[in-house]
Amino acid sequence: MRGVNADSQRVTTTVAGRLAVPAGILTAVVGAFAYVGTVDPNEPGHYPVCPLLRVTGLYCPGCGGLRSAYAVVHGDLLTALHANAMAVVGYPVFAVLWTVWVVRAARGRPLRIDLSPVRLWTLGALLLGFTVLRNLPFGGWLHP
Repeated sequence: MRGVNADSQRVTTTVAGRLAVPAGILTAVVGAFAYVGTVDPNEPGHYPVCPLLRVTGLYCPGCGGLRSAYAVVHGDLLTALHANAMAVVGYPVFAVLWTVWVVRAARGRPLRIDLSPVRLWTLGALLLGFTVLRNLPFGGWLHP
């Protein structure tokens, strides 16, 4: 390119620019929680039924997640845990990861989450165990 300095083509990233994506994600999450907090998932007809539950009668790991979010928005942690305990565990995990992401982005460092295969398999096993347990007769306390 004639007449264009290579330095002028370089994109300078400001702190606000680096925080735009985390801010957008937070806005979407807050909006989703606000919507679920105002449109009660316990009332039939507002949300679609889980296809796995409808077809097989089995609870998937996400079943009860909307009711859990609704209960969290309204400050009822016990009901949220009953609706979907894994989701309740996931909310603070998301908050911590998002905070780390924001701090690293503000400092100009990328967010790197390097999970070893052992940790990924452990996470998968926990999710599978939760799903199986909530569908067994003695796991009724985990039903949404």
